[in-house]
Amino acid sequence: MNLHQFRFVQEAARRNLNLTETAKALFTSQPGVSKAILELEEELGVDIFSRHGKRLRRITEPGQQVLAAIEIIMREVNNLKRIGEEYSKQDSGTLSIATTHTQARYVLPGPVAQLRRQLPQVRVSLHQGNPEQVVRWLLDDSADVGLATESLAQIEELVTLPCYEWQHVLVVPSGHPLATVERISLEQLTAEPMITYHPSFTGRSRIDRAFAARQLHPNIVLEAIDSDVIKTYVRLGMGLGIVAEMAVREDPAGGDLVSRPLGHLFGQNVTRIAFKRGAYLRNYVYTFAELLSDRLNRHLLERAMNGDANDYSL
Repeated sequence: MNLHQFRFVQEAARRNLNLTETAKALFTSQPGVSKAILELEEELGVDIFSRHGKRLRRITEPGQQVLAAIEIIMREVNNLKRIGEEYSKQDSGTLSIATTHTQARYVLPGPVAQLRRQLPQVRVSLHQGNPEQVVRWLLDDSADVGLATESLAQIEELVTLPCYEWQHVLVVPSGHPLATVERISLEQLTAEPMITYHPSFTGRSRIDRAFAARQLHPNIVLEAIDSDVIKTYVRLGMGLGIVAEMAVREDPAGGDLVSRPLGHLFGQNVTRIAFKRGAYLRNYVYTFAELLSDRLNRHLLERAMNGDANDYSL
């Protein structure tokens, strides 16, 4: 048995048993994939997949155990590569960060710039998407670090720690009647057209739950994944905007938009940092985490990665 066979089996499972897609993903031929899987099954003496003709139909019960073992083997192979890179190139390499648009635009610029000043040989690669994509990039080793508000804490294969808390804010044109109201109510929001995040982004689930709990039906006229897009449409007069508070920190005082806190309505959100469980973290990953939040340090991360049961809640 060999690593090529393991990769083929692993990728076939990830591609819903579609060998054509598996071959494309691994830049090889479909017959080559089929042959390698059959040879591994013959050597192990069990069927990893049940078949209908040449098509894979499902993963067998022993196949599930084989896949679990392959996941461990491939993870450790990746760790060996990282260890080699770590000790051959102490302060150089590529830090891959998977995150959402809001984090990439408003949170990461400072820490990334600081990292580059401290470790100029480290390149940074940003993968921007929704929280589900952040999870997928971490699990398939496309990213070293994940940063998001939604989804991360529920994934068993990830180690996650809280970075910081934040609240939603209302943004309105400076001449709007709500611009002078200090404590906004849900009823006042319901009476206006609103613009906010897509349901899978930036704490939107808290907003929906708050209205549902009061049996109110907000008039959301536009959804977006980018805070700057939301503010643009607020400026056009399409409605009130609800954005993350970090999205208004750079707006100059006395500008055309006014923000009002909404934490009393929607509560506090927690942005979390995540790593694939069992992954080997290079020195510059620890450095980046420490720059990202003063709550994080190498000792804490090592404890979490080694299986400490503490949930590190804020």
